[in-house]
Amino acid sequence: MSAINIKTLIRQDVLKFLNSFDTILSDCDGVLWLHTTPLPNASDVLNLFRKLGKRIFYVTNNSTKTRDELVEKCKSLQFEAHRDEIICTANLSARYLQSKAFTKKVFVIGSKAIAKELELADISYCGIGPDIIIENKSYHVFEKDPDISAVIVGFDEHFSYPKMIKAATYLNDPNVHFIGTNTDERFPIDNDIVIPGTGSLVRCIENCAERKAIIMGKPEEYMAKVLKEQYKIEPTSTLMIGDRCNTDILFGTRYGFTTLLVLTGVSSLSNIEKWKQSKQQEERDFVPNYYIDALGDMLCYLKQLEIEAS
Repeated sequence: MSAINIKTLIRQDVLKFLNSFDTILSDCDGVLWLHTTPLPNASDVLNLFRKLGKRIFYVTNNSTKTRDELVEKCKSLQFEAHRDEIICTANLSARYLQSKAFTKKVFVIGSKAIAKELELADISYCGIGPDIIIENKSYHVFEKDPDISAVIVGFDEHFSYPKMIKAATYLNDPNVHFIGTNTDERFPIDNDIVIPGTGSLVRCIENCAERKAIIMGKPEEYMAKVLKEQYKIEPTSTLMIGDRCNTDILFGTRYGFTTLLVLTGVSSLSNIEKWKQSKQQEERDFVPNYYIDALGDMLCYLKQLEIEAS
């Protein structure tokens, strides 16, 4: 528990820090961009990290885009990216079911991205899109699909009472898999409107189903397992960059990654000071190893490292 401001370090210590890792796990929303607006110099920083020989992974809890769609978004915002570098929860949800040799059908509360990733994994599904409330309709009975053996809950702008009924009813069978893409409470955006995140929907279904979901995203174990086993990530030489301490930084703390908080998204310095003083270990685990105002502020240090390496 340290929360060292990168900008207070002397040049030698900054270079030591930059040389201490060979792999970067970077969150996206709030770190690299806000919605569709890239944050200043963030692409230059990540691309220069790559040029200096660092492995780059885009590690996002966002379930509204497939890996291919995220590659296209990265490229449109000037970030170099490749499909195998995208770790997203829509894909992880399909990958999790594949690991269970799943052959049945999924009820999805979520986006078309989850559907696309399930299709790529040859897994059938239903539930995408609006489920309209019909006036005077009885909710006591609906025709259950006997093939449903999993429920996935991701971000769904069509979230509704009928979907809650169906998800909770299917989950009443303890043999039905229950997957939540992530637990982010709200989305980081650049105005004062609150956009509820996927975590709000997952908690709702957990409450009415009286079950806990297996969570695909940060800070839970499955994402770390995939990174370590499939991509051979070595935690002691990996940097986790994020803007949200209770997901990104906690993920790094739990699984042994060095952590860097950027202050362009959800968490703030006042949060860090409060967590430092907390008597609860989990809140103390929210405290990053390092922080900086914005990822783009790393550019001057990386240029120094580039000069040293040449």
